[in-house]
Amino acid sequence: LTALNALYRPGPIQGGMIDDFIQRKHGKKRVTYELPEVKDILEETYGVILYQEQVMQIANRLAGFSLGDADILRRAMGKKKPEEMARQKEKFLSGCASRNVPARKAERIFDLMAEFAGYGFNKSHSCAYALLAYQTAYLKVHYPVEFMAAMMTAETGNSEKVVKYINEARGLGITVLPPDVNQSDVDFTPVGQAIRFGLRAIKNVGENTVRGILEARTKLGRFTSLFQFCESVDPRLINKRVLESLIRAGALDSLGARRAQLFAVIDRAMERGQKLHRDRTSGQHGLFGGSGPVVEEPVAENLPDLEEWPEHELLAGEYATLGFYVSGHPLARYAGRLQELKVVELAAIGEELNGKEIAVCGLIQGVRMMRNREGKPWAIVSLQDMSGFLELMVFWKAYEDYGPQLRKDAAVVVNGRVQVEDTGTRLMVSRVRPLDTVADAGPRQMRVRVESAAFDAARIDDLERLFDSKPGRCSVAFEIVTADGSVATVQSERRVKADSELEEQVRAICGPESVTLDR
Repeated sequence: LTALNALYRPGPIQGGMIDDFIQRKHGKKRVTYELPEVKDILEETYGVILYQEQVMQIANRLAGFSLGDADILRRAMGKKKPEEMARQKEKFLSGCASRNVPARKAERIFDLMAEFAGYGFNKSHSCAYALLAYQTAYLKVHYPVEFMAAMMTAETGNSEKVVKYINEARGLGITVLPPDVNQSDVDFTPVGQAIRFGLRAIKNVGENTVRGILEARTKLGRFTSLFQFCESVDPRLINKRVLESLIRAGALDSLGARRAQLFAVIDRAMERGQKLHRDRTSGQHGLFGGSGPVVEEPVAENLPDLEEWPEHELLAGEYATLGFYVSGHPLARYAGRLQELKVVELAAIGEELNGKEIAVCGLIQGVRMMRNREGKPWAIVSLQDMSGFLELMVFWKAYEDYGPQLRKDAAVVVNGRVQVEDTGTRLMVSRVRPLDTVADAGPRQMRVRVESAAFDAARIDDLERLFDSKPGRCSVAFEIVTADGSVATVQSERRVKADSELEEQVRAICGPESVTLDR
């Protein structure tokens, strides 16, 4: 792990150092040492100069450098300043000569040190991270629910990273439960084999407010209505914006009312809570002027008979207050179509796709307008799908064609080239289309290519039954290949729903290369 931390960086990757290390480790490449004196220094890294400490040890042993001088050498090699390097090389060769190290060997070793020290890593630093890597890997394997809950809590406020960890948790079979004033704690917490959202993760709900809610819940046992909630929690800690955020995040769903109903009575519930708090604070004077107990008059808690908000409004509320969607996703209804379009999940875009043209789909979460040197507009766009986020670079030529499509919350299909750099992964955009138009279009024709000798009555019957079970708008044409290689096209009267399931079934009957979809 210590070596891995030092190796998995841009310098060693680009220099081919990782491949060299692996081949030596597995005996596919011979491990050699320029001098026996450096064997015990380089043995743990199979003869490869990997750590900065190794450079210092070699300079100390071969040239008699003090550790202070060796550190100056290390820094000079890292900065690669020609004048300083020349001085250090002369000093190193002189020191080696005084210790009877052959001049050619000394020069070769200095050049090797200079080559590797340019991207050598500090071993103590790498070792500390290796220990952390082992500890966190152990926790993730043996305590996955607790580990993922801690990761989400650590990134509260960074919705991009929280989404990443939620998706990872789901991939591990861990359910992520929505926030709930009757169940949630301050932060994300393990609940059996699930993780419950923390109330502090809701926007506009501060930690003091959350602690006030938990204190009231401890006394009551459970909140049963919005009115009771406002009566029980210190009104100095909750205002209209807090209640709106709790409702939109779904944190009050356990009160048994629809979000639209709760939203409609916020003012009434707050007024009741504030009045009760004033009465409790000041005390009520009885008929004869004496101070008596507060009498809490019953209040009508009738909720208006309202339909629930439409799905898109529910999801928009969750996103606005949590930074992501909990009860669903606006793209979920397109899932089958996205599979047919073969779009790449944003979380799956990595080094292996660098430089490749791909298609992605998602919701535009933000558009930042820019100007190039000629004053022409271009944009940096934040795109989100069900797996994560990606930054899109829409330069002026693409912006000229597709600028009107770049609206916040728009669902789009985007084509472009992947660019992976140290600063992050981006997509250089070449095309943008509204998802609704792409999703509704579908293939206009399915072409089924078969050999005439194999196109018998039984196969035709199988295809007809299959097509009858999948009615739709896509036409079907048979391309029948005759014995002499010519092709006769026969148009079918049937129209089908050309989804991936039908495509797979036709291939099973007519062959793996038999189907072509024209769009």
